Amino acid sequence: MLFVLLEAVAIWLIVSNNSQQGAVFFNSANQVSGRILNTQSSVIDYFSLAAVNKALVEKNAELLSELEKYRQPVDSLFIPLDSTLRDAFQFKGAKVINNSINLAQNFITINKGAKHGIKEGMGVFNEEGVVGRVKGVTQNFASVISLLHTELLVSSKIESSDVFGSTKWDGKDPKRAKLLYVPRHVDLKVGDKVVTSGYNQIFPEGIPIGRIIEISTGTETNYLDVTMELVTDFTRISYVYLVENSAEEELEALENLD
Repeated sequence: MLFVLLEAVAIWLIVSNNSQQGAVFFNSANQVSGRILNTQSSVIDYFSLAAVNKALVEKNAELLSELEKYRQPVDSLFIPLDSTLRDAFQFKGAKVINNSINLAQNFITINKGAKHGIKEGMGVFNEEGVVGRVKGVTQNFASVISLLHTELLVSSKIESSDVFGSTKWDGKDPKRAKLLYVPRHVDLKVGDKVVTSGYNQIFPEGIPIGRIIEISTGTETNYLDVTMELVTDFTRISYVYLVENSAEEELEALENLD
């Protein structure tokens, strides 16, 4: 210990009384401390990614709501949207805390519930495409019927031709689903994109669902047997957006009138 102490004193005397050796020492010390601080910063940034992602998802949800206000309908004549139509869709962000993909009826759990404005029936999607629909809600959490659920139907259309159908998972491959009720006379092509139709009150029009990879005419029905590859990777879902149509109840009441 005495030897180490004397060595330290000797080094200090050399550095203090010799400018050249002092410059070399402090430059080396700055490099070492800089590397240590850089490593420390990288570690802190890594563990703060979850908070950053959460903030980004919430901000994106706000921006999606704003974007929907200014989206113009595809029509032969531009009609300014009134406030009711502009505010039809509202978006919220949430984190996935549980997810299954190996069952016939899969569910997803998110960390937002009734106190955050989540309601049953809200559509769920992420940056890739459709994820599912909210099934049950508690104060702090919600369960989502995954698109990988054999009883969930999503109103869909072929993006290039506006031909309508319904997306349904057949319980087999988590990367593939069926596009049902497409008439046999329709001219489809492998590679055609499938998106939400906007015909129901769950999703806005145009959210990606999949891309057609197989088409069979068959002989038993009047519809094509269409298989598509889903754009959403259900093995890597971390954050999702939830969409609410504020006019849904009014539209359903109108459609149910006798």
